[in-house]
Amino acid sequence: MKTAAISEIKARLSDFLNQVKAGEEVLITDRGKPVARLSPLTKAGSFSTSLLSLEKQGLIRLGSGKLPKNIGTLPRAKDDAGLVLKTLLEEREAGR
Repeated sequence: MKTAAISEIKARLSDFLNQVKAGEEVLITDRGKPVARLSPLTKAGSFSTSLLSLEKQGLIRLGSGKLPKNIGTLPRAKDDAGLVLKTLLEEREAGR
């Protein structure tokens, strides 16, 4: 968790809000004493804790639920080893 003084929050609010959107928490202090915490809002149960943890580490980016308008023209991702299909079939067999 990052820590910032009120004066720093006032000067760089947009920067801190971007960090919070990315999953970070910011502890706000007044003369060195904690007074508030900025934390991201998440819908209860919408994402598993493991997904939120991966996003916080910067390994994935959770989607907004909206598809880009040009989705049909985007190139397909390469998966020469077939790992995506393998994982999908394993999840289906496990009933997930």
